[in-house]
Amino acid sequence: MSEARNALIVDDERDIRELLTLTLGRMGLRVDTAANLGDARELLSRNRYDLCFTDMRLPDGDGLDLVGEIARNHPQTPVAMITAFGNMELAVEALKKGAFDFVSKPVDISVLRGLVRHALELNNAERAPAPPPPPELASRLLGDSPAMAQLRDTIARVARSQAPVYILGESGVGKELVARTIHEQGARAAGPFVPVNCGAIPAELMESEFFGHKKGSFTGAHADKPGLFQAANGGTLFLDEVAELPLPMQVKLLRAIQEKSVRPVGAAAEVAVDVRILSATHKDLGELAADGRFRHDLYYRINVIELRVPPLRERAADLPGLTGAILARLSAQQGRAAPQPTAAALDALAASPFPGNVRELENILERALAMAAGDRIDAPDLYLPQPGARRGDTTMRGDATFNPALDDPPITPGAPGALPGYIEQMERAAIQKALEATRWNKTKAAEQLGITFRALRYKLKNLGME
Repeated sequence: MSEARNALIVDDERDIRELLTLTLGRMGLRVDTAANLGDARELLSRNRYDLCFTDMRLPDGDGLDLVGEIARNHPQTPVAMITAFGNMELAVEALKKGAFDFVSKPVDISVLRGLVRHALELNNAERAPAPPPPPELASRLLGDSPAMAQLRDTIARVARSQAPVYILGESGVGKELVARTIHEQGARAAGPFVPVNCGAIPAELMESEFFGHKKGSFTGAHADKPGLFQAANGGTLFLDEVAELPLPMQVKLLRAIQEKSVRPVGAAAEVAVDVRILSATHKDLGELAADGRFRHDLYYRINVIELRVPPLRERAADLPGLTGAILARLSAQQGRAAPQPTAAALDALAASPFPGNVRELENILERALAMAAGDRIDAPDLYLPQPGARRGDTTMRGDATFNPALDDPPITPGAPGALPGYIEQMERAAIQKALEATRWNKTKAAEQLGITFRALRYKLKNLGME
């Protein structure tokens, strides 16, 4: 027989208490109710609850105070705030104080049930032993440096909440993998994780991509199509490069987040959606908001919790372990034994500024793995610039001047397929150089190369550079 689940409802309105008691009772929960803060505190001191709902305004105090107390003294109890319709400022404040989620009056029963399910799933996940992380996550979040320990601790805490998280970090630090980890450690782990690069969607297609469309709503709409919000229903929608959203789309996105519903293009009614929003950018979103290039209201709505991912140069102590883990993973994919980096190679890596961070390290090691002879990787195999040189400058390799970005190995006359291979090397080098120059921003790299974003993605896939 399954263990009984207990819920606490704190509200001075009898109708709300009765509605929530009836709904939660039908979901198999035993419910206690309190009409004020004093009674709620007394019940919390005597019982353990799997979920708590509290109103914002109570006869003897503020529900926000109770949210903070529960977060501090009963961290195992997810607490949801009941807010007045449209009062998003107080809802956001509740999330910042530690609320699991919020529900607006008049209470939507379907939204309420979804919230309860996520809270109970979170408790189930905490009681069950945690599964080992996927190899990709394990290698990216590897490290014992203080910066990484703090990052993992923050991820574990924010995973308990349903609050929007704004992930800030330079290109290549692994923001999407941090978002995936938050999703996989949270109550929505069984739901979909839908990542979207906001800079890769043409402005004229954004509304249809995000919210879906109905058949015949515009030329080319031959069938109904669900949008990204519907695809992420019950899970997490990750908005990568959110700073690239045009201002008109920011208005529509804000409404979708606040109302928890979307209107497909050409539809007569809105569709309720249940998604958690995670967003990321390598730009300073606060600065963009101050300059009027990003809406303040959307910034404050998605930046309930800010999580900074440290660049590789701030976690230099993790470099040897990270290098070993990446080489082991890449070698396993190729079905070969992992070569060991020499002390000189590790010293060369430690001296590199890594503007492209972990992504750049992976590319360097993948190239070194292809070029290295034997079971070791030495410093020359890494093709790193000499200290003081800019990336892409010529470096001394043996007795000859060698530029890995421009001076690829010469064509051997008469060699079969020599020209296509040479062209591929030149393409690879040019793309690598453009990505590094733009700090791994693919949209800007495509502009610098004079090709479309889609063409760049195609070439990255074909060249194995994804």
